[in-house]
Amino acid sequence: MPNAIETRGRRFQLFLIKPSHYDDDGYVIRWWRAMIPSNSLAALYGIASDCAERQVLGPDVAIDIHAIDETNTRVDIPAILRTLEANGGLGLVALVGVQSNQYPRALDLARPFRDKGIAVAMGGFHVSGCLSMLDGQAVELDACRQMGIAMFAGEAEGRLDRVLQDAAAGTLEPLYNFMNDLPSIEATPAPFLPKPYVSRTLGLSTSFDAGRGCPYQCSFCTIINVQGRKSRFRSADDVEALVRMNWAQGISKFFITDDNFARNKEWESIFDRLIQLREVDGIPLGLMIQVDTLCHKIPNFIEKSKRAGVTRVFIGLENVNPDNLSAAKKRQNKITEYRKMLLAWKAEGIITLAGYILGFPSDTPESIRRDIRILQEELPLDVIEFFCLTPLPGSEDHQTLWKKGVAMEKDLNIYDVEHVCTAHEKMTKAEWEAIYQEAWSLYYSRDHMRTLIRRAVATGVPVASLVKVLVSFATTVRLENVHPLQSGLLRLMHPSERRPTLAPLPAWKFWPRFAWKTVRTHALLAGEIVRLVATAYRIAKDPASKTYSDLALTPVAEDDEQTLSLFTKTSGGQASVTHVKKVAQLTGAGRAA
Repeated sequence: MPNAIETRGRRFQLFLIKPSHYDDDGYVIRWWRAMIPSNSLAALYGIASDCAERQVLGPDVAIDIHAIDETNTRVDIPAILRTLEANGGLGLVALVGVQSNQYPRALDLARPFRDKGIAVAMGGFHVSGCLSMLDGQAVELDACRQMGIAMFAGEAEGRLDRVLQDAAAGTLEPLYNFMNDLPSIEATPAPFLPKPYVSRTLGLSTSFDAGRGCPYQCSFCTIINVQGRKSRFRSADDVEALVRMNWAQGISKFFITDDNFARNKEWESIFDRLIQLREVDGIPLGLMIQVDTLCHKIPNFIEKSKRAGVTRVFIGLENVNPDNLSAAKKRQNKITEYRKMLLAWKAEGIITLAGYILGFPSDTPESIRRDIRILQEELPLDVIEFFCLTPLPGSEDHQTLWKKGVAMEKDLNIYDVEHVCTAHEKMTKAEWEAIYQEAWSLYYSRDHMRTLIRRAVATGVPVASLVKVLVSFATTVRLENVHPLQSGLLRLMHPSERRPTLAPLPAWKFWPRFAWKTVRTHALLAGEIVRLVATAYRIAKDPASKTYSDLALTPVAEDDEQTLSLFTKTSGGQASVTHVKKVAQLTGAGRAA
């Protein structure tokens, strides 16, 4: 504990900073309003608030908490330094939720604070994943040691007290490693951000995790090696409390960040409580969840999702080629269930978003183009999010390549799942990068977006909501050269926020370029919005739209396996069908016996 005499009447300044990362021109990616709320920031804010209430630094030391999400707020380093210096340096700059692509930016943010002797700590998936899967020195962790940045591996529930006490006493340790001791999250401080912070995200939405951990073994995933494969859950009481706390400040939209909410053992009790809050207490909940491709097999899951307020669902589809799924250990994905699952969500009028990874071993530019046509014609999906297969530090894929000494890109800034970071057996780097860019324009063609809107009208999906999402996903890569999940409204830049390894532009060059790009981008964006809104209006007014149907909306039939390209064109498609039939025969025989 800090010396009470030395700290009496003083205020400990805790700055929680969620770093962004640099774009291809070296500028920090920041927006007036960001798309995705940071659950890491909300989680740390909730835990830190609990520490402040419990007076973990003693009754004479108050804790002031400042939250900064760099995707929507500029990190004013001189102002932060002034605040810390005004309080005698009593404080901590905590870089939270740092992913591998954010690690270079996090180091750049830490440097001026460490130069002034300010305590800095860093946690998140990069530190935790590297310490979990590698040797502790790999992937630039020594940069933290050399700068005197305390590394925090694991989860902060029940552990932040110690870090704050050490920072106040000037005795921060180089490493706090809790990777082998993952805490329960039931009845722990809930993720929470005050409304002024939440208002900087589009749609006034915030987030919480109802559970952590995942039972699956996907080789490209870092979650199983950071949050573990044993699932841990919040109770329905916990979720109700955090919903009410947010509703008290006028916030009712949530992104439930569980990697797979369908495998949360408390899903039904949580949904039942949310249904009560929505249908009885009148809280207008709007939820986005993430699920797997077998969620439709859970009785009442999709129906209760709708009643609980789910409006969007993200599905880890990843690929339509069973050989690729098997290579990534994504064996839980069964292409024979894709259409049943997606039609079940369609029946409830819920917007479906799916992750789709490019760069699996069997992929070629030609096969990717073919598979996108299959996605468009045969699967009733609304939104596709394309990613490059990336050996993220903390994943099994990265560990395997690292142990074999296979060359990977050294610049962590591009480990953002939209850049190519290692070689592919069937595609050159240029071909892989080109097909990634092309994939967006192929899927979000004007013809296909018209089809998506027709399907929405026919199935009761909210057209206005779908159009908003389509605008972002159809334009962001082309206009802003960043992934839509990193996007927002009105890109903000500052000449001082360029990566230190790149020469800064003088103000007289920077600002005219920035102004011209902003005007041009928003003119093109406005044109796309007008076209899509006009298209949606015409389709919605057309009486024939109510009865629109196509191959994707057609109910699943027994002869699908013989007629759909999903099964006949992909390598492994027929093998997958044969396997399902064999299992059905064996289980049928077992029941008969």
